Amino acid sequence: MSFLIRKCIVNLKNVPKCRNVIVLLQTERHQSQCLTRNTVKRSFADFHIRRRKFHTSQTANKVVAFKLSDIGEGIREVVVKEWFVKVGDKVQQFDNICEVQSDKAAVTITSRYDGTVTKLYHEVDKIALVGQPLVDIDVQGDEDSPAESEASAPAGPKESSSTEPVQKVKVLTTPSVRRIAAQFKVDLSSVKATGKNGRILKEDMLSHLNMNSDSSNDTADVTSIRAVEMPVYQSAKVELLLEDRVVPISGFTRAMVKSMTEAMKIPHFGYSEEYDVTKLVESREVLKKIAQKRDVKLSYMPIIIKAASLGLEQMPIINSSLDSTCENLIYKASHNIGVAMDTPNGLIVPVIKDVQNKTILEIACDLNSLQEKGNKGQLGVNEISGGTFTISNIGIIGGTYTKPVILPPQVAIGALGKIQVLPRFDLEGNVKKAHILTISFSADHRVIDGVTMARFSNFMKTYLENPYTMLLDL
Repeated sequence: MSFLIRKCIVNLKNVPKCRNVIVLLQTERHQSQCLTRNTVKRSFADFHIRRRKFHTSQTANKVVAFKLSDIGEGIREVVVKEWFVKVGDKVQQFDNICEVQSDKAAVTITSRYDGTVTKLYHEVDKIALVGQPLVDIDVQGDEDSPAESEASAPAGPKESSSTEPVQKVKVLTTPSVRRIAAQFKVDLSSVKATGKNGRILKEDMLSHLNMNSDSSNDTADVTSIRAVEMPVYQSAKVELLLEDRVVPISGFTRAMVKSMTEAMKIPHFGYSEEYDVTKLVESREVLKKIAQKRDVKLSYMPIIIKAASLGLEQMPIINSSLDSTCENLIYKASHNIGVAMDTPNGLIVPVIKDVQNKTILEIACDLNSLQEKGNKGQLGVNEISGGTFTISNIGIIGGTYTKPVILPPQVAIGALGKIQVLPRFDLEGNVKKAHILTISFSADHRVIDGVTMARFSNFMKTYLENPYTMLLDL
């Protein structure tokens, strides 16, 4: 017990010493921290001063791999159709690099860098993958001379760097405006912009050139840059194959393979009918002259498209689609009618949107514009998607009856044959000359039955055999 008491007394005597030691350690630590802080401040100040005095030239040029970005719609690969640059060419931001063809549309790829093209990764008609390099661009460093002058100058306010001359001016505009500027050798920085955020509109460029929209497609000379066009394949003569040849499926052909594979999972049924369009032929000749005065080319198709839209109003189930689970039927509010077209790049189906709200002349203007873009390969993804009903016109090539294939997720499609002059009996039993249009429908039998398809056809037949009845529902 006495031993324990003596040990406690010794420990109590050491308590002040421990306090002193603790205080001493804390004091030294505080002094060390203060010394460290002062040292850091002085070092940072010295570094700041040295940094203002020390300056090197800009980093040497580096090569950047310009990769093909995601262009949407689940596209993973494209075909390079045309290069607008070659190795050694200098490019700026938003300059056209190449034209690629996906299984949905043609897309123009523009540069995101300023520099010199050092490498092209793909040849024409070769496949390029999304996320993989298209070209290598040697990014330019054009600010060496300002950097050297800054290195020799004394330290001063940083605002003095704002007086350096601007090397390049970035202009916001569209590829079509850049094409016009390249054709007529116009400096975009000299064009007065009226668009949002200083964007140069096509009207601004035309106003700068004192041109109208019709002459904007005229080329300035032979050496000017031509418009972005898809190559037109023309077979002057038939080549005999001496051996088998393997050709990869790409472009619109790949899209057709995918869509038709899905389409054949749909249970089709067909319905065909003949329309006596003699009155339509007569009325179209009158309307054609009126449309010409308004600079609009009017064919039979815009009238047929409008008749189909009026029929869809009477039978909205034709303008519907099944959901992915095939448990719900979606009735579409807009009549987005696709028109199958034969183009140099294959069969495509551009879509005329909101037909129910447009006149026949407006439909004709849209149709003519889509045909022109289709022949040039300039249709965008938005112009070939979103269809709710499709009309195919095989009659311009030949043939009468056919069996069209439905384009998923649509539930019906109509195919027109050629208009033939045939003998028919009138109500009095006399033989007369009549213009007969044959039309063939295919429908999804999971949604539409034969009676529904026949009723829809009868509505179209009424409108086309008596075009004046369309006035009552317009």
